[in-house]
Amino acid sequence: MTRKLRRRTVLRQAFMGGGALMIVPLARSVFSYQANEKVAYAAIGLGNRGSYLAQTFARIGGQPVVFCDANRTKVAPLAEKFPSAHVYQDFRRMFDEREKQIDAVIVATPDHTHAVASAMGIRRGKHVYCEKPIAHDVREARTLRLLAAEYKVATQMGNQGMASDSFRRTLEAIEDGAIGPIREAHVWFVAGGTGPRQLPKDTPPVPPELDWDAWLGPAADRPYHPQYVFGWGGWWDFATGMLGGGGSHSLNLTFKALRLRQLWEGPANPGKYIRVESTIPEKAPHGFPRWQFLRYHIPARGGLPPAIIYWYNAEEGELRRQGVWEKLEHIAGRDLEWKDGSWTPRSGTLLVGEKGVVHTNAHNSVCQLLPVDKFADQSGPPRRYPHTPGHEYEFIAACRGQARCFSEFDHSGPVIELLLLGNVAGRFDDPLEFDPVEGRVVNNEEADALLRPPYRKGWAL
Repeated sequence: MTRKLRRRTVLRQAFMGGGALMIVPLARSVFSYQANEKVAYAAIGLGNRGSYLAQTFARIGGQPVVFCDANRTKVAPLAEKFPSAHVYQDFRRMFDEREKQIDAVIVATPDHTHAVASAMGIRRGKHVYCEKPIAHDVREARTLRLLAAEYKVATQMGNQGMASDSFRRTLEAIEDGAIGPIREAHVWFVAGGTGPRQLPKDTPPVPPELDWDAWLGPAADRPYHPQYVFGWGGWWDFATGMLGGGGSHSLNLTFKALRLRQLWEGPANPGKYIRVESTIPEKAPHGFPRWQFLRYHIPARGGLPPAIIYWYNAEEGELRRQGVWEKLEHIAGRDLEWKDGSWTPRSGTLLVGEKGVVHTNAHNSVCQLLPVDKFADQSGPPRRYPHTPGHEYEFIAACRGQARCFSEFDHSGPVIELLLLGNVAGRFDDPLEFDPVEGRVVNNEEADALLRPPYRKGWAL
């Protein structure tokens, strides 16, 4: 135990000392022996994504110590494959009993428990890899960012597109002025929401394999229903809609290219509010709008001009009916669909500069400067930012003190705040004014309260 504690201290000191985005060669590191040890981790939430991550980290330098899921049937296949790992249904008990055996935590639960599980890990000095989005509300995203800074742990949001050479090389080109000042960006996701829906009224019994209290987490108390557990992505109380699910991938290049992180720095400045306007077909109190268009009005920052970020999520037919698709194709000067097997060929981003346009897929993993004949040399690895063998590899390296993650909570926290602000805006007819330094809506008390919904008794950040 003494040796393990000493190893953790060394790794933490190495991480704290490395401000640059770089990989430290093992042969030159005085921490080489310790850094090559396996990273002991707990995997919380073992659905399709969580099961994939739990096994991936075991292949690339991690050692699974604990598996935790409120549904025992989710854990069984992994427990059979890794019989030495301990099994839990409630991560609160898991942390209480196994804290000293864990170096890192992998969180892939439904959205509404991402932040509370991550916060519990950070407060115990654990590195945290959390699937996108890292939070269910603005308060949670802010809290995770501040906790990560306080405890000096490695963090990463699961948005793999940022780990591509194309993302990083394109960001460098934008920062070097290739397309000039950017005054507008368009982000679209070809998918709609649930629309209005009713809460289930019947109360079937809780299945014996499910810990309903652990699954419900900090959300408001209610009877069990399978619509919640197996369709949680369509409910406001448990999910974050297309803004959280799709925007977590799509907004990152825009956020970095426009240097929006500057707006979150203090002190508060009344002239630096973000104004957000929402258009939806009808309110969907328990779910998410069938489609939503947003306009984020971004103030000037650090010498950069004001900008507008346009967000559209709708089925393609709706995008065409409202003229959005034609408008985006006109800006791009070409077909919007990627033909190269991109993860998300129909959704994407356009960054519109004075000298050119950047077109990406929805994950921001494939990017191209347009027109192509003007920006011929777009290949090759990044020159200032680090090349990485993968998003998960980058996190393992950060746990060992060899790197900093590109989507650490200092970046992904503000990104998720901006996206989840859009969800709140969809509930109101008038524009909202958001103070990014204070983290509050300044012109609507009801909207401001939705940034910080109350937690159920027994749960806290």
